Amino acid sequence: MSEDKQNPGSGADGPRPEEIRFFGTSWVDHSAHYGPRRAGLAAGALAAAVAGAFVLRFAYEGLQVAEVGGLVNTLVILMFAICSAIAFARTWEGFGRRPADQAREDSLRSLKAIGFIGVLLAYFLRCFLEAPGEKLRRAEYEAARARHEKRRGARTGNPANRRKPKRA
Repeated sequence: MSEDKQNPGSGADGPRPEEIRFFGTSWVDHSAHYGPRRAGLAAGALAAAVAGAFVLRFAYEGLQVAEVGGLVNTLVILMFAICSAIAFARTWEGFGRRPADQAREDSLRSLKAIGFIGVLLAYFLRCFLEAPGEKLRRAEYEAARARHEKRRGARTGNPANRRKPKRA
C-alpha cells in the first residue's frame, strides 16, 4: 500500500493518525473494509465472551463437584461479576479519553484480566458506534492537523525572498 493510501489527509511532513488495533489507520477515511472489520470484531468479541462464560461455568461446576461450600461459590461469583463490571467501565471510559494516571491503569491490568468478559462486552457494544477508540483518536488527529496547518500557514514562503517596503 502506498503511504498516501495508508495515511490519508496527511502530507509527508504532517501529523500521522494513530493506529487502532484491528483497524490500523483505516478508521480515518473508513477504507480497507472498515465496516466488515467492525462487524467481525463485534462478532468475535461476543463469541469470545460467550466462550469465556462457558469456561467460567465449567469452573463453577468444578467448585460444586469439589463441594467447597456455598460461601466460596458465592465469593467466586461475586469476584467475577465485580471484576467484569469494573473492567467494562474502565474499558468503556478508555475509548473516550486517555487515562489520567497510566500507573493506575497498569495496576488494574490483572483486574481486567479477571473481568475479561466485561472487556469483551465493551468491545462488542462499542463496535456498534465506531471502531473502539476512534472518537478519541479522531479528535486528537484533527487537533494535530489543525495545529500543523496553523503553524504551516503562518510561515509560508521564504523570508529571505521577501521584499522590504520602500521608504518614501
